[in-house]
Amino acid sequence: MKRVTGIGGIFFKSKDPKALAEWYKIHLGLNVEDWGGVAFKWGSPENPTGIGSTIWSPFKADTTYFAPSNASFMINYRVDDLHALLAQLRSEGCDVDTKVDESEYGKFGWVNDPEGNKLELWQPPEGQ
Repeated sequence: MKRVTGIGGIFFKSKDPKALAEWYKIHLGLNVEDWGGVAFKWGSPENPTGIGSTIWSPFKADTTYFAPSNASFMINYRVDDLHALLAQLRSEGCDVDTKVDESEYGKFGWVNDPEGNKLELWQPPEGQ
């Protein structure tokens, strides 16, 4: 079974996400969108007719989205079959969150690594 197929996003805490995003826009040329982040679009040999994306997004320093992790970052990994992977991780004794979100943006699940870093697993919508 395939597990991780790529990086879906890099999320990190910031004292002032809007000001930091503006700095990245001005100095590094990132096309920061109104929602506060960047969606880097790309294609791949595994998805030649689709468009993939990797998200870059600062979050407020007091966000609870990364909880229970105390880390200042969270990496989102792309996966092919979220439910199968979560089941496999549970069978291997990993600390897997029971919550799964499904929306037009895809399927999202979470697992904590042995050092307490929360990792987001994302199955993109069909064609992405």
